[in-house]
Amino acid sequence: MSLNSLDIAKPPAETRVVVAMSGGVDSSVTAALLAEAGYDVVGITLQLYDGGAGPRRAGACCAGQDIHDARRVAEALGIDHYVLDYEERFRQAVIDPFADSYLAGETPIPCVACNQTVKFRDLLATAEDLGADALATGHYIETRRRGAHRAMYRPRDLDRDQSYFLYGTTQTQLDFLRFPLGTMTKDETRKVAERFGLSVAAKPDSQDICFVSKGKYFDVIRKLRPEAGEPGDIVDLNGRRLGRHEGIVNFTIGQRRGLGVAAGAPLYVVALDAATATVTVGPREALLTRRIRLRDLNWLGERSPETHAGEDGDLFVKVRSTRPPAPARIVTASGGSVEVELVLGEDGIAPGQACVFYDGMEAGAEVLGGGIIAESLSAGRTMAQEPVVATV
Repeated sequence: MSLNSLDIAKPPAETRVVVAMSGGVDSSVTAALLAEAGYDVVGITLQLYDGGAGPRRAGACCAGQDIHDARRVAEALGIDHYVLDYEERFRQAVIDPFADSYLAGETPIPCVACNQTVKFRDLLATAEDLGADALATGHYIETRRRGAHRAMYRPRDLDRDQSYFLYGTTQTQLDFLRFPLGTMTKDETRKVAERFGLSVAAKPDSQDICFVSKGKYFDVIRKLRPEAGEPGDIVDLNGRRLGRHEGIVNFTIGQRRGLGVAAGAPLYVVALDAATATVTVGPREALLTRRIRLRDLNWLGERSPETHAGEDGDLFVKVRSTRPPAPARIVTASGGSVEVELVLGEDGIAPGQACVFYDGMEAGAEVLGGGIIAESLSAGRTMAQEPVVATV
């Protein structure tokens, strides 16, 4: 039997696809396109947290309104729809590690953890229990069959590329997942939503951490971890005390504003030491990083990272979601730990962020995998500087 449009050897009507419906336009269009193609579509929306009453921050997502929107879309499409209570799973797998990571002086990415655990582990298992042949989402990423498995590639619309948040997908998960929007632009997606008459066609995109719907990140962290407000010193690169702070969770690498100290030249956060609650500040040039060490590596490429080590080839990395891939080299790789040389250098790299590998910069470039930045190995953050004259 020939493969259907999802690369599954069944007629669409006999192919059950679970769609993760967040209540936004992307997942709604995903469900609509699959239903239109004749697939047996089941929509599932996850109740991840209680957003509480009152106004939300601009850009915040999820909670009750989004569940309502997903339900309305499912009704309009005539597909089954279920809401699953995943609050406890979400707390254990995403929110608690997020708070602990900040306490450790890192800048975590909860969306990566959510995709790795709640969505592509727990929801995928639920989809299998429902007899699904695939789990589809509204992410802008493309996958294609390569031999017996599927490989991941940057989407057509690079402005919407979500590969930075999906690098942690395992090969087994990738083989089961489908991303119908990978060959579409966002404008095209909204036009499709309008064609179907979906109520969410003009709904704004969510652009922030879903469980921080009100206030600021450190307010959430302090509520979860009261010890997050432990005070400490703000020092220069020589260890000279410039002032005091009320918790390192209030700071991230590269931060300039809100330091609580003033000097003759701009100062930036260049290091956070959770053990001593110390915030180190310095000039902008101290932020330049040329080598990093990764942990928790997830590799999807055909060739292992060890075979790339020492090569000067077409290898690129993203160390921030908003930056394009830049040239890099794998220096060493062993036991899930990798050291990466950033050929052009990068400013403001923070432990806890992701480093994602590609075989090119363009649309269609393969996503080779990635890992969490454990450490910056640059000398610039520890080299002695002329003392900074500062006032609190």
